[in-house]
Amino acid sequence: MPFKTKKVTLRILLGVLIFLSKVLVPFPLDKMFIALHALLLVLGNLLIGRLGATYVATVGGVLTAIWKRALGPFSFVIALLYGLLIDSFIVLFKINPAEDKKITTRLVAATTISTAIIGLLGLYVTVFIFKLIQRNPILEATMLVVGSFNGAVAGYSASILWNKYLKNIKF
Repeated sequence: MPFKTKKVTLRILLGVLIFLSKVLVPFPLDKMFIALHALLLVLGNLLIGRLGATYVATVGGVLTAIWKRALGPFSFVIALLYGLLIDSFIVLFKINPAEDKKITTRLVAATTISTAIIGLLGLYVTVFIFKLIQRNPILEATMLVVGSFNGAVAGYSASILWNKYLKNIKF
C-alpha cells in the first residue's frame, strides 16, 4: 500500500473506533470513561505524526455529529479541540517517540492535561452556556476526576503500547 494510503486508512480506522466508543456507551459514562478515546488519539499522533490526533478526532467527530444530529456541531467541535489539544501538548512537551525512549511521564501529563481541559470546556458549555443538563456538582466533580484519571491511564497505556509493540511500525 502506498505511504499516504496507509496513513489515511489508519486515520479512518482510529476515528471509527473512537466513534464506536462514543455511541455504544450511555451518558454520562461516555464522558467519564474515555480512556479508549484518548488512547486512540495519542496513538494517532505517535503513528501518523504531526496533527495525527487532530485527523483521527476529525473522523470520529464527523461520524459522531452525523449520529447525534441534535448536538452534532457541538460534538464535532469538542472532538476537534480534543485532537488539537493532544497534538499541541505532545509538541509542547517535546515528545519525540522516534528519538526518546522515556516518554511515559510526558505522555501521561500531555494526555491528562488535554483531557482535563476538554472536560472542563465541555462541562462548562453544556451546563452553563446551553443549559443542556442541570447543574449537579457531585456528578460534575466525578466526571472531571474520573475523566482526568482516564486521560492518565490512556497516556500510560499509549506509552506501553508504543514502546513494546508499535515503535518499529513505519507509516
